[in-house]
Order: sequence, then structure tokens, then C-alpha cells
Amino acid sequence: MRYVQRNFLNWYVQIFSTSWLSSGDSNPLFPFLKEILGYKVRDTELYQKAFIHRSMNQKDEEGAVLSFERLEYLGDSILSTVVAKFLYEKLPYENEGELTRMKSKIVSREKLNAIGKELKLLDHLICSGNKRLFGEDIHGNILEALIGASFVDKGYQQCEKLIHKMILVPHVDLEDTRNQIISYKSLVIEWGQKEKIPVVFRTEKENGKDPDINFKCEILVEEKAMAKVRELSKKKAEEKAAKRVAHILKIKRN
Repeated sequence: MRYVQRNFLNWYVQIFSTSWLSSGDSNPLFPFLKEILGYKVRDTELYQKAFIHRSMNQKDEEGAVLSFERLEYLGDSILSTVVAKFLYEKLPYENEGELTRMKSKIVSREKLNAIGKELKLLDHLICSGNKRLFGEDIHGNILEALIGASFVDKGYQQCEKLIHKMILVPHVDLEDTRNQIISYKSLVIEWGQKEKIPVVFRTEKENGKDPDINFKCEILVEEKAMAKVRELSKKKAEEKAAKRVAHILKIKRN
């Protein structure tokens, strides 16, 4: 398998005339990784794979796609475990439900995307086409793949330290996290139930001129239209509309 990976890396260098996938100090990826990880990587091919998008359409000898997706899957699992342990130790009196809610906020797609973007991981992605068109989730996906690579290369303890260094210490304040709203849709619905005020979400697919806008959502409160939003997905349309309603009505989390 390593032979096939090396052939792929050599093929890429020849076709695109770049030193990005070269080994050693001449590869700009490795100084970048040393800066954000705090250590020099050992398995260079492993970390390079964490930055390869499936659009490159390359496979190993078993037919598996060479991309960051398997490392992303692993990194997601390790991150969840480390955050769960962190919360268990930091919040000894919280029940299982609150710990689960806190963990969901810390490992939310929005937070991971923001961290990945801040680290400028996308600058090192190898892909076919315009990488800026992959959407916001690509930032968090690469971050999780990088965590997965660290786990395979360095083991659990070193990877745990990395997660604290890159995510928990600089980006997590437990009190702010406790008050953070994860779903404005749930917030608005719960508010309506508590206040016995009817809240209706009208969401439907839209076939407009803009291919990036596929859904529109209108929220009615007591049969009065409070917000109307058009977005690329049903979830995003409903969340955006609900956030506007929450701000208009000054709805806050209890």
C-alpha cells in the first residue's frame, strides 16, 4: 500500500510540478504542522493523506480511495472521547444530559469549522477544482483528519494533549459554552410550547435561478409572519429564520 501511495505522490509532483508533496524540510506542510501541532511529524505520508480530498480520485492497490475521510472518521471519535473526559473531570456535579449538551456544543460543526478556518488548514488541501467551493464543513473535516493522523502517529496521550492545545484551551470557556444556543429552531419551538403560542415553520424546496439556494423557510408566530429566509439546505434555512425570530422576540435560553 505504501508503494501505491508513493507512486501517487510522485505522480502528483510530476503532473503539477510542485514540491508540496515532497518529503523533508522543503515541503511547506511540515513546518506548518510543526508550528500548530508542537512536534515534528514522523509519518509524513500519513499527515499528507490528511490533506488529500477525494476529488483527486486516486485509489490504493485494494481499491480504497486515498483521501482524508478515514482519518476524519477516526479524529471525530477521538475528539468526542477527549472532550467527554474533559467535561467529566471539569464538571463533577453535572448530570449526563447536561454533559451531553455541553459536548455537543464543543464539537459542533460550526465550532470545528471556525477553528479549522482560523488555523488555515484549507490552504494545504490538495483537491481537484476550486477548494473554496467545498463549503464551510471542509475546514472542520480537515481538522478532524489531522486529529486522526496525530492519534495514529503519536498515540492517545499525545493526541489528547494536542486537542487541549488546539481546541479546549484557546476556544472553550465552560460558562460561555453553557449559555451558548446550539439550535435556534429548538429554542423557538420550546418557547412557543412554554408560552402556549403557536409557532409554525413553513419550509419548502425552491427551484430558483440561484443553484446555491434550494430551500425557503417562513416562520409564523400566532399566524403572523415573523421571518422569511432562503438557504442552500432545509436545516440552514430553518435555523437562520429561527435565529431572526429569537432576536426579534428576545427569546433567551433558560
